Amino acid sequence: MPRRALGLLAAVLCLLSAVLSSGCANYRLGTGGKLAFQTIYLEPVENKTLLPQARALLSTQLREAFARDGRVALVNSPEAADATLAVTITSYRRDVLTVREGDTGLARKFNVTLATTCTLKERKGPKPLFENRPIEAQREVFTDSGQLQSEYQTLPLLAESLAAKVTHAALDVW
Repeated sequence: MPRRALGLLAAVLCLLSAVLSSGCANYRLGTGGKLAFQTIYLEPVENKTLLPQARALLSTQLREAFARDGRVALVNSPEAADATLAVTITSYRRDVLTVREGDTGLARKFNVTLATTCTLKERKGPKPLFENRPIEAQREVFTDSGQLQSEYQTLPLLAESLAAKVTHAALDVW
């Protein structure tokens, strides 16, 4: 009887492992939706703020984010693209979150926000896929080592976060 019970237990375990492993057979990473375009042209970022370094940082981060994602190919001209993405930096602001203990007129921590509007147009389509969509990113900045230096060091991180949000807005299909 114990030998029969062992054989039955082995059969149940084999059956259970076969059932459990078959659930992962058709799993695919990423979204299952089909994009309306295969190639994209990123227009040079337009900057309407008084933050001159933001344009180059965001342009670089956008290209890296799209290249890293890999769902579409980046092209160098709008004529070669199925879609075109235009990004405009509309505002950069800082809001005081915490003041210094010894002097309430001085801020210790800021919340900085970089805001954009984005337009994604299909080359063949009559209407844009989205137009003037607001997308923004926020980061906290501590001014213990100086406000200017702290903001300067935070700007690349802010641009990276914003580029990820723009990439998801353009490529995620609902």
